[in-house]
Amino acid sequence: MEIKVNFLDKLRLEAKFDDFTVIADQPIRYKGDGSAPGPFDYFLASSALCAAYFVKLYCSTRNIPTENIRLSQNNIVDPENRYKQIFKIQVELPEDISAKDREGILRSIDRCTVKKVVQTGPEFIIEEVENLDADAQALLTINPDAQTSTYIPGKDLPLEETIANMSAFLADLGIKIEIASWRNLVPNVWSLHIRDAHSPMCFTNGKGATKESALASALGEYIERLNCNHFYNDQYWGEEIGHAPFVHYPEERWFQPGPDDSLPEGLLDEHCLAIFNPDDELRASNLYDTNSGNTERGICALPFVRQSDGEVVYFPTNLIDNLYLSNGMSAGNTLAEAQVQCLSEIFERAVKREILEGELALPDVPQEVLAKYPGIVAGIQELENQGFPVLVKDASLGGDYPVMCVTLMNPRTGGVFASFGAHPSFEVALERSLTELLQGRSFEGLNDLPRPTFESNAVTEPNNFVEHFIDSSGVVSWRFFSSKSDYEFVEWDFTSDAENANEEEAATLFGILEELGKEAYMAVYDQLGATACRILVPDFSEVYAVEDLVWDNTNKALQFREDILNLHQLDNDALASLLQRLEDSEEDDYTTIITLIGIEFDENTVWGQLTILELKLLINLALEQYEEAKERVEAFLQYNDNTLDRVLFYQAMDVVLEVLLDEELEIEDYEPNFRRMYGDEKIDAAIGMIEGDVRFYGLTPTSMKLEGLDRHQRLIDSYQKLHKARAQKAGITL
Repeated sequence: MEIKVNFLDKLRLEAKFDDFTVIADQPIRYKGDGSAPGPFDYFLASSALCAAYFVKLYCSTRNIPTENIRLSQNNIVDPENRYKQIFKIQVELPEDISAKDREGILRSIDRCTVKKVVQTGPEFIIEEVENLDADAQALLTINPDAQTSTYIPGKDLPLEETIANMSAFLADLGIKIEIASWRNLVPNVWSLHIRDAHSPMCFTNGKGATKESALASALGEYIERLNCNHFYNDQYWGEEIGHAPFVHYPEERWFQPGPDDSLPEGLLDEHCLAIFNPDDELRASNLYDTNSGNTERGICALPFVRQSDGEVVYFPTNLIDNLYLSNGMSAGNTLAEAQVQCLSEIFERAVKREILEGELALPDVPQEVLAKYPGIVAGIQELENQGFPVLVKDASLGGDYPVMCVTLMNPRTGGVFASFGAHPSFEVALERSLTELLQGRSFEGLNDLPRPTFESNAVTEPNNFVEHFIDSSGVVSWRFFSSKSDYEFVEWDFTSDAENANEEEAATLFGILEELGKEAYMAVYDQLGATACRILVPDFSEVYAVEDLVWDNTNKALQFREDILNLHQLDNDALASLLQRLEDSEEDDYTTIITLIGIEFDENTVWGQLTILELKLLINLALEQYEEAKERVEAFLQYNDNTLDRVLFYQAMDVVLEVLLDEELEIEDYEPNFRRMYGDEKIDAAIGMIEGDVRFYGLTPTSMKLEGLDRHQRLIDSYQKLHKARAQKAGITL
């Protein structure tokens, strides 16, 4: 994690990381003002808080109340060496906690991450750099031996060379990659989380049988998402990029809508139009670009090559982002390697959908076949030893597709997790199923798995597949677990022994799509210095329903973004118009404004927690619509999950409105005790909003210039690096 420190007045310091700011000072005896804890105080508190977190985690997963658990830490300083200290952590437990759980709680404290890092002893490197922001040396903990060459199936270069090339590529772009976490819960199953130190919203996870293969996986996924702009899908990129010579890629084209908002000529082809616009309901305005917000330029579209005949077809960026998310993206040492990975993931998700929604039962992989892969068996055996039964299934649907499935059951909670993996190699697909199962997860995290059901509607509901796509947390049918399978087991193999194996395997996978009657469209992105591709297979690889283009399109942000960002400058007529549009949109009241308008507010601010419901009630108050505001305040207090401070403010607003709306009550009679209950600030704000002196309490003013939105600006900074590199490669002046 990158922590940037600013020097404030006197001895005060400001540390900024992620969306947080921490102020440190020194005690008065050390010439400070004592206005904040000192740096060492934060260090001491971190281990106590970390210990308490692990206690809370242990208790939460076992439904043990923590109200009567007390924890404290004291540091005992050696009088002869003040750098030698003992940290004594003591925990007081209620009498009704069992002996087993008492031991478990003490063991959970022993897992404290801060404690383990201190005990291991961190290494400090102190150096001078010319420019902190320009220093993009990757912060990776693995430095593979350049003399070693480790080949794994599917990779055209050794892991060591792959990692070196990818790290150098990111550093050349000015992106400082840091590893946020590693996990290795069972043998031969590694996963890690990497992110941009400057813009932590840009992150990926990697998985593999070794540390090196997991790191290569994470870096490859990061590069694919950079090349395909996936990190920035739903966000507003600002006016500067929106009016630049190009917004997404130099090769993009802009199409003006046809008469009566009809789709323009030259957009998509007949095959795609039959899929995406079967009832002629799709309008040109449905396809306006969300990221630029520049509707005057028309529809932004990107060229894809139709694989059946090599013709170029233009796909709207809006359509891609709305329907496909990250499905069909990959990076590789070579284009063929990227194609195999990309197509494998497309088959994995399409077959997974068919199995889950069809409530199909899959055949078990025989033990004699599993025994051929002792590394995989070792990981499965450790899960079994930890109390998690594991089912290993052939998901090829009779040998037609290169897909495997590993399903974990949690008898403690009744939850299950079906993990799928795909690759032309049976072994690689099986390994990916297992590593995907534990990617980024702890054993405690496996307690949150949903229970299987016999209710078909819960399984076939479209959003269930979306949940499976995002993190495999969707619901699985009990019918999936039937011992009477719908297919026979096949020990399939789609690999090639040729020197150009990836090219032949890619051709095989494209051939399966052709046999299914599917068209594939591919775009290659290598302008940044690494090879990535994106493949779209209409009516096969979509994540969201095609109907969403008309009924749930992300470019609905264009109806609200400007007015919401300019909220403090709107007059009453404009506010009334905004409120009416919010009502007419029929958006869920509990949708966050972050999601609605594509702005990454700091989640620790009122803007970051703001929902459509709260925005409506704030507008009601500004328009003096007190009865409507009162109803929405009550709904907020009943259903909204917000910070305690914000809840208390609306409790104060609720009682002030109650008095206002009751002709027999006078605010002067109650104000003194309201202030004693809620404090002067909240009552001043509540009364001030009624009297018109305060508007939109808690929301700091902003505008389409995005001033003060540090989190979002960091995301735009990240995209600007790609934008400038693409412009330079294309010889375009921005």
